[in-house]
Amino acid sequence: MFERKKIKRKLIVEGLIALFIAVTPLLFYYYKYISPDAQSINLLGITFENNGFSSVHYAFYYYSSKLIPLLLLVIWFVTCKHWWYHAILIPIAMFAFQFYQGSLVEDSTKIDENEILYVIAVTMVIVPIVYFIRVKLVDKYVHGIDLKAMDTELKLHKEKEAIRKELEKLERRREALSKKS
Repeated sequence: MFERKKIKRKLIVEGLIALFIAVTPLLFYYYKYISPDAQSINLLGITFENNGFSSVHYAFYYYSSKLIPLLLLVIWFVTCKHWWYHAILIPIAMFAFQFYQGSLVEDSTKIDENEILYVIAVTMVIVPIVYFIRVKLVDKYVHGIDLKAMDTELKLHKEKEAIRKELEKLERRREALSKKS
């Protein structure tokens, strides 16, 4: 019974994600249905204003051009099963910083100016992580270098060396005892 609920819930979530992805072109171009001269619009009981843009039309254009790709990238990041999925965080950070700055700005002429500094900081953290993962995978699957196996082999070698030295000590003791008798 629990498995059935789990499967049903998974299908509902995946269906909603697929529906959202299918509807994104409509959401992306929604700004075209807003009058270019409108200073505010009431949508589902929420009033949207121009927020520093020349009209609500341009504000919605800016928001949709940042928010829709951001949401699609987040979905891709969450559902990606490849080793390099951390690299998707870089464009996510870029769109997030752009959207955040665009929603706070009072003057639309100062949009997309300093996000590169924040994106560079995020990139400096993510690129070494992705490169480290890549190196580990290449070593393991391309060159056949398994660090855990090498570590285990090294430990076994050290143990064998310790046993060999112990045997040599015992042999010397036995020889010494045999010379005394």
